[in-house]
Amino acid sequence: MTTTAQTRFGIVGSGWRGEFFLRLARLLPERFRATGVVTRTESRGDVVAAEWGVRTFRTTAELLAHERPDFVIVSVPWPVTPDVTRELVAAGVPVLAETPPAPDLAGLRSLWADVGGSGLVQVAEQYLLMPGHAARLALVRAGVLGEPTSVQISSTHLYHAVSLIRGLLGVGFDAAEVSARAFVAPLANPLSPAGWSGDATPRQLTTTLASIDFDGRMGLYDFTDNQWWNPLRARRLVVRGSLGELVDDRVVRLVDPTTPVESSLTRRQTGHDLNLEGLDLKHISFDGDVVYRNPFVGSGMSDDDIAVADILARSGAWAREEGPAPYPLAEACQDHLISLAIEESARTGHPVVAGTQPWAR
Repeated sequence: MTTTAQTRFGIVGSGWRGEFFLRLARLLPERFRATGVVTRTESRGDVVAAEWGVRTFRTTAELLAHERPDFVIVSVPWPVTPDVTRELVAAGVPVLAETPPAPDLAGLRSLWADVGGSGLVQVAEQYLLMPGHAARLALVRAGVLGEPTSVQISSTHLYHAVSLIRGLLGVGFDAAEVSARAFVAPLANPLSPAGWSGDATPRQLTTTLASIDFDGRMGLYDFTDNQWWNPLRARRLVVRGSLGELVDDRVVRLVDPTTPVESSLTRRQTGHDLNLEGLDLKHISFDGDVVYRNPFVGSGMSDDDIAVADILARSGAWAREEGPAPYPLAEACQDHLISLAIEESARTGHPVVAGTQPWAR
């Protein structure tokens, strides 16, 4: 019988994003343990300690002196992330930085110059690990659609969406030309992270559309303000290839010169109707083959929590030299480079070229 090593992580920062990781440590204590949290003030530390049952510290040095974790998560405001990352790398500590790793292009270049060669920095970009996306990626990499030529996404914003586009197209660090526009239109916006507002009055919300040309391969980005939460806007993902097309969970492809066939990605989701196995995702299959298995069966977690737990587990294995790098700094820098180009093109109304950068491999 094999056992899975417990992943030990520290956190710098006590905001809502850090709570995602603390919640997973509470839910899966045999898999994850938080060694401590760095907060700016003692009063905030007392709140975190009372709510989550973890020790808190005022400095990273104190955190590391108490117990050396496998890695430290940097979950602080964008402008502070590069400085904390540099501090930890200087101490020889593996880092899992929240997205994005720096706020702007100058910050990305400076951070890469300082820590890019260390090999100690990963980024918590979990979208390609979400069960549905991981299953889609498995089909693309298996050649079910032939050569992937375009990805259309209307789901999440900027660097997260770019990560999905780049991953599904397999474009790596190719230069890209971005053309974007923003449109404002009325839309009810009744739900946010704060909960239901009770107000169905339409608001003026912005939709950003962008085409991303990777020298012939194309990404199409479509995002409306608060689309993550707004139940009035669906999510969709289209991957087109030389031999077929994937639309969300439906696939059509050519199996011989005269035979197009249709298939679907199918989730085995328990706990519905009279199924008494508990609310849980077991796996996702395609034409009778399992293309994704939930690594945390029995946890009853949401897809997003599964993905965050997966990148935590992969980061632990990487830090212990037991597995590959889950999402290197260079990948996250490239994602944000293109997302910055989307914002600039939408703001100016002109195409923007995201050229080759120092982190390109």
